[in-house]
Amino acid sequence: MRPLMRGAGHDFFTPSYTGLGERAHLATRGVDLQTHIADVLGTLTFENLRDVILIGHSYGGVVATGVAAAASERIRTLVYLDAFVPSSGQCVLDLLPARTRETMAQLTPARDGGIFVPPAPLPPDTAPEDVAWATPLRRPQPIETMRQVLEFDEARLPPRAYIYCTRTAPGDPFRPSAERARREGWAYFELDASHNPHITVPEQLLDILEKTPGVI
Repeated sequence: MRPLMRGAGHDFFTPSYTGLGERAHLATRGVDLQTHIADVLGTLTFENLRDVILIGHSYGGVVATGVAAAASERIRTLVYLDAFVPSSGQCVLDLLPARTRETMAQLTPARDGGIFVPPAPLPPDTAPEDVAWATPLRRPQPIETMRQVLEFDEARLPPRAYIYCTRTAPGDPFRPSAERARREGWAYFELDASHNPHITVPEQLLDILEKTPGVI
């Protein structure tokens, strides 16, 4: 997505969460949801970003909600890309299917006493070359990012949009969030893609982000 977005004339920032990506060496038991919210708020502040289209993918929908509530004056639109949409007082675990929650409850602490959730398998329609590229870069996620409750004022949130990927994973974990978006009258779009359209269909994702009223 980075070259596509920049080629279309957009400034495009992709901050990494503490404990993931190139910041994987910072993973500790103390990393939680507020840590990741602070990561993105730091990018907004130190890059002096305003009139931002904030995109939250998957778990990142919860992070983006916290960011938008804390810095609504900087955000034009909050876009959930096949992402969880929390209500105030919920954590990520509250939004997961029951079977997934049960699996996470059985996870054992890692060497430093923390619990780290392994990355979910890539969707089966991911091209082999993309699997080869992405797999070595994916890292386990500190579970406190999923256990910590998010409290926020929904009235402070900017306009919201939802992009639902219709090639769903077992349990269809993002359908409740997509249905909420439709029920509440947000800008709503469907994409014939699996959960990572930024990897599998980046051109189509750019088309939705750039050409559809209510998003960019």
